[in-house]
Amino acid sequence: MFQSVEDVQQRFRAARYIAGRRIATVVYLAARMNRPVLIEGPAGVGKTELAKTLAELTGRPLIRLQCYEGLDEGKALYEWKYAKQLLYTQLLRERIGELIADAPSLPDAVSKIAGQEDAFFSFRFLSPRPLLQAIQAEAPVVLLVDEIDKAEPEFEAFLLEVLSDFQVSVPELGTIRARHLPLVVLTSNNARELSDGLKRRCLHLFIDFPAPAEELEIIRLKVPEIPAELARKVVGAVQKIRGLDLRKPPSVSESLDWARSLVILNAQTLDAELVESTLTILVKYEKDLERVRGSLDKVLAE
Repeated sequence: MFQSVEDVQQRFRAARYIAGRRIATVVYLAARMNRPVLIEGPAGVGKTELAKTLAELTGRPLIRLQCYEGLDEGKALYEWKYAKQLLYTQLLRERIGELIADAPSLPDAVSKIAGQEDAFFSFRFLSPRPLLQAIQAEAPVVLLVDEIDKAEPEFEAFLLEVLSDFQVSVPELGTIRARHLPLVVLTSNNARELSDGLKRRCLHLFIDFPAPAEELEIIRLKVPEIPAELARKVVGAVQKIRGLDLRKPPSVSESLDWARSLVILNAQTLDAELVESTLTILVKYEKDLERVRGSLDKVLAE
């Protein structure tokens, strides 16, 4: 899969993802040890993109479970198609009558029907959700459990059990074991503290906002048409904006959007008017906008 940490870095860069030594080391170890990776950090720093790039480089399908408040094991595992099952039962009503016609007693009739359970309780009535899809997959996959911090602790406990054994129990069908161990990536924006049990089960990686040199490298890689001097000024301005007391500092994805927008506007440099007219691409809350507007001189200072 990967030959070394350096191989991870080179292949991720070829896929247009800048993976520092720390990120590349965790990815390499996770692949070699078959351990889940828990990636924490602010929104928009490349956590989900890392999982997508990993799937691309390993040639594995990406199966994504988007977590949210109210997510339970039923929604993450499977949905039982009761309507389809009922329809089959109604269509086969006459055949059922034929099957038990010669049964001498009620227990014998029940026994004969029980012998046909596979006709009514089978995978044809099961609609797999992401977790079961990953377990049932014919070939190895990358399973992305995105924003696990949005789910309740009860679901986190259930997920920990699944990740420990890579098997699930379906009451109608029994225990289903994984055919292949998936590469598992979990992401968290730190909306709540995750359990010690989940952290112990995973290799941990924290991705923060990048340093100026790394962010410049990301922008030049993702937006190659941007002039070099403008890219440098974009990074400098974004770094200073993040230093303000904001409700939500601009993410890397937002700085990339800003860079692309400036290219579309044929900008060659930054000035107060241009920054103010495009500021909503970077800053999403009115109070934050007011604070940045009041600090434009500082933001644009060399």
